Amino acid sequence: MSKSGNDIDVLIAGAGPVGLSAAIELGQRGISCLVVERNDRVGYSPRAKTTNVRTREHLRRWGIADALRAASPIPPDYPSNVVFATRMNGPELARFSNALNGSRARNDLYSEEAQWVPQYVLEEVLRRHASSLPGVTVAFNTELASFTDDGRGVVSQLKDVASGAVREIASAYLIGADGARSAVRQAIGAKMQGEGAFSKNYNIIFRAPALATSHAHGPAIMYWMVNEEVPSLLGPMDSEGLWFFMATKLPNDVDPASVDPVELIRAGTGLADLEIEIVGLDPWVAHRLVADRYEKGRVFLAGDACHLHPPFGGFGMNMGIGDAVDLGWKLAAVLRGWGGPELLASYTAERRKVHERTIAEAVINYGAVGNQLVRPGLEQPGPLGEATRREVGEIIEATKLREFRTLGIVLGSRYEDSAIIVSDGSEPPVEHFMLYVPSAHPGCLAPHLWLADGSSLYDHFGQGFTLLATSGDGADAAPLTAAATRLGLPLKLLLPGDQRLPARYGARFALIRPDQHVAWRGDVIPADCEALLAIVTGRMKSEAALGIPATAA
Repeated sequence: MSKSGNDIDVLIAGAGPVGLSAAIELGQRGISCLVVERNDRVGYSPRAKTTNVRTREHLRRWGIADALRAASPIPPDYPSNVVFATRMNGPELARFSNALNGSRARNDLYSEEAQWVPQYVLEEVLRRHASSLPGVTVAFNTELASFTDDGRGVVSQLKDVASGAVREIASAYLIGADGARSAVRQAIGAKMQGEGAFSKNYNIIFRAPALATSHAHGPAIMYWMVNEEVPSLLGPMDSEGLWFFMATKLPNDVDPASVDPVELIRAGTGLADLEIEIVGLDPWVAHRLVADRYEKGRVFLAGDACHLHPPFGGFGMNMGIGDAVDLGWKLAAVLRGWGGPELLASYTAERRKVHERTIAEAVINYGAVGNQLVRPGLEQPGPLGEATRREVGEIIEATKLREFRTLGIVLGSRYEDSAIIVSDGSEPPVEHFMLYVPSAHPGCLAPHLWLADGSSLYDHFGQGFTLLATSGDGADAAPLTAAATRLGLPLKLLLPGDQRLPARYGARFALIRPDQHVAWRGDVIPADCEALLAIVTGRMKSEAALGIPATAA
């Protein structure tokens, strides 16, 4: 029996990265959950290849960042380069080094570098960790057939895919992380709004061990081929010859099923004699869609179930994992008894703005793929071709920079208008797609720092809230820590003693949420500590009870 009096606390539909991340966020807080997946295993489609900086910081918090690095089929020292060329045997047009912040060189802005790794590898690392947690069960070949929310809990019917047998299970909450065709979304009456079916695209997974040594562009995570015949991109899935190939924006009158994938790859790459074994085919259509609602009663949507966009910038899967983190700690807080009703209400308010900003960026990136970059005469020899290639190279460097330098999107999203964030009256940092300015402005991600002992500041945050004292001995924080104890709120007082912290945080104190975002900051502890904690834990709507002076920032 769960803490909620049901069979389990949370039922999660979907064992992709989002569902498994939600299970980990809940399971590591002692919340019982069952993840059901209609397929027989994780990892059928390797669409996502970028586990970005922020997602890897979550993996670090969960203790499995090194596990993903060790599981990667691509060597850890493989360069995070992106190359643009006419074809794999044609002239280079432009190059981006350390794309997506994949270099392992230590950076004060973040605690983990991005990693180029197939989605199915990440999913298996997440599955192993989720299954190792007490109270977490992952059930494959199990389909969520239907459910009923009576206001006190959710009763679900689970169908065994092999036998057809149906069993019933009661949970306090249900998370629909069941993808783009979400049955949970349909059941709660949520509608996807926006622009659909931008164009056809064709993903091909193939094996070609000779490809890595059949070109002169050097190792890279992606090769963009800009030519009039087959504008496309490809990249390695492992170091043994497994690759992905994506033909972008196929004409509407072209049926991908009618195209010979081997000939498509050979034409796009220019490698006419390349030996190719087709492993998988995945035609897809780009969308820009966001659900009109993310929840109804005790049922919530996360990941592709509530937002879809073109996969340019590596945002989709990572954004879904961010949903799982936001929703996971809040559900755990409510089930533990220290989270109030406004906490769950804040999920949609916080995540929707992140989704809209990020999706807008992905659509901009999709507007400048090889189809738009190609110019007549691009592959011609001689002065005309050389001039055209220089022109296109300059266009690529100007327009594609924002796709591969994304820290402003990945780390710069904030929850400033959230009902569970306490404003300090200061101006937030300017939002920019590329430039990330660390700021402890309430709602922002807590600024990172590598400490003198080599550890990350994030490594010292608590699993619940953290009260960071940037200077002093923390004695004047006693009223806030005492109030947290009275309310049953997990709160850790952190005194790193690093002289760089006051300037980096702009205040003597910062109250940091379980997801590492700043909930409040100030130079003095508020007179009414319980009111402050009531707001950040969703027990109080108004800040009227708080007489908080502006910080010195």
